[in-house]
Amino acid sequence: MVCVRFAPSPTGHLHIGGARTALFNYLYARHNNGKFILRIEDTDRSRSTEEYIDAIIEGMRWLKLEWDEGPFRQTDRFDIYRDYANKLVNEGKAYYCYCSPDELEQRRKEALAQGKSPKYDGRCRNKERVQGVEGSRVQAAVRFKMPQEGQTVVDDLIKGTVSFENDQLDDLIILRSDGTPTYNFTVVVDDVDMKITHVIRGDDHLNNTPKQIHIYKALGYEIPMFAHLPMILGSDKTRLSKRHGATSVMAYKEMGYLYDALVNYLVRLGWAYGDQEVFSREELIKYFSLENVGKSSAVFNPEKLLWLNSQYIIKSNPEEIGELVMPFLENAGIIQKGQDIDRKWLSKAIKTLQERAKTLIELANSLRYYIAEDIEYDEKAKTKFLNEKSKALLIELKDNLASISDFSAPELEKAFKLIIEKHNVKLGALAQPVRVAITGGTESPGIFEVLEVLGKEKTLKRLEKAIKTIDNFSM
Repeated sequence: MVCVRFAPSPTGHLHIGGARTALFNYLYARHNNGKFILRIEDTDRSRSTEEYIDAIIEGMRWLKLEWDEGPFRQTDRFDIYRDYANKLVNEGKAYYCYCSPDELEQRRKEALAQGKSPKYDGRCRNKERVQGVEGSRVQAAVRFKMPQEGQTVVDDLIKGTVSFENDQLDDLIILRSDGTPTYNFTVVVDDVDMKITHVIRGDDHLNNTPKQIHIYKALGYEIPMFAHLPMILGSDKTRLSKRHGATSVMAYKEMGYLYDALVNYLVRLGWAYGDQEVFSREELIKYFSLENVGKSSAVFNPEKLLWLNSQYIIKSNPEEIGELVMPFLENAGIIQKGQDIDRKWLSKAIKTLQERAKTLIELANSLRYYIAEDIEYDEKAKTKFLNEKSKALLIELKDNLASISDFSAPELEKAFKLIIEKHNVKLGALAQPVRVAITGGTESPGIFEVLEVLGKEKTLKRLEKAIKTIDNFSM
């Protein structure tokens, strides 16, 4: 069975790059009817926090990237790592290192000064050296014995064949002198214990792969398949960072993006299926394969994501959008926290605005004139359209609408038509003043649909206010 994992370090919020790695693992597992494991690599206690662990899990849940097992935490598995390290020492595949940090730093500087590799010089491989200090109080670290000759070949499912010279590989520490395990060791032990078949991760880990391959071999376990994903770059072709815009997944939720839109965008950062741009979750699972992941870095394009988000808003069910937009209505002060609002009516209002809103924040602000008891006018719009020229038309329309029992778009259109034909004016001569009176501005969905959603009572109140505004302005 295919078994993959997403293994973030909780040193920050779930990043766009990490989310894409999680997504590719999730899709690969689902496409192959496999298992997707979430593992928290929290051995760096100085930088790992509970807050960031919670934030990563929150981001995964928001994106609907459900895992099958976990989240496992490496800090719960220290005894397991020590047992594996002791096994390697007993088999002569690892050794105790008594070199102090100061000694290591001094020898590193000397090697660099001589134009040599600054890697560990292997002196604790010398049994005489070890025997001379092992009875002292010096606390020993454990180093893994790397091969000194030949090459390590990585057959990467994305990058192809990549070779590394073994004489460049360091005898890396697998247990620090305080007994805590290190990254390259814990990763292998976890992948062995969890029966990981495919390691799909960012290509910034590629240089770790030959080291990990030798640890797999030393433990006597089958080496998984590796697939290293190209990096995500900003518009200036440098590594994606905050200067290119938001990099945290949850920041996009706060900015009013739909999770399906972000998932769709992330999967297209490096993966393609023909010329198709918009995918359902079911289609992504059906079509996803590592063969269609590109070798080149992907460039993050905020404008493309914004366009895609607008497409998802347009195609979404108004009832679902209604639930999603509620927190944004509260944040904008358009409704009170916990305020009850007719969901059927809200869906009807949203339906008139879906094609105009790119984010849920935009949608919430557009809903303001539907929900608010009162509105403010744009000054330019008020000056241009709420004047003596439009006053008589507004008065006549208000009187006509007051007598309408069926306050529907078709009946409202008839009422408008009677007035413009009577006064021999174009629709805009009436519709624009009404639009300003109703919404405060000059842009909105079709005026008849707006009035129908707003309802008779609010429509008449706002027309009355507009007429009084014209009177006050004329005084």
